[in-house]
Amino acid sequence: MELNKVYYTIGEVAAKFGVSNSLLRYWESEFESIKPSKNKRGDRRYAEKDIEAVSEVFNLLKGKGYTIEGARKELKGIVRATPVKNDNLLREKLYQIRSRLNDLEKQL
Repeated sequence: MELNKVYYTIGEVAAKFGVSNSLLRYWESEFESIKPSKNKRGDRRYAEKDIEAVSEVFNLLKGKGYTIEGARKELKGIVRATPVKNDNLLREKLYQIRSRLNDLEKQL
């Protein structure tokens, strides 16, 4: 993509991320953060802020394997609370690991 452009076409943005134009249009319908402007003919014009929003969505969906709903929540800053049961299991595992490390340290 050219560096000093103000707007990019949907084709340019799709090529940058290796996705289809239709996938970008779908993401636009699913994520409030992706809202490119449109010219009189209805062609989408992506500014840098729009490309950054696409990048965030791309990283969550393709990079981290989030679902659409999960990515939406992540972008809105909604953090799922860890159930207490899992929290206690994690603490127990950490205690076991710490104990094992102490034993290994004593052996050295």
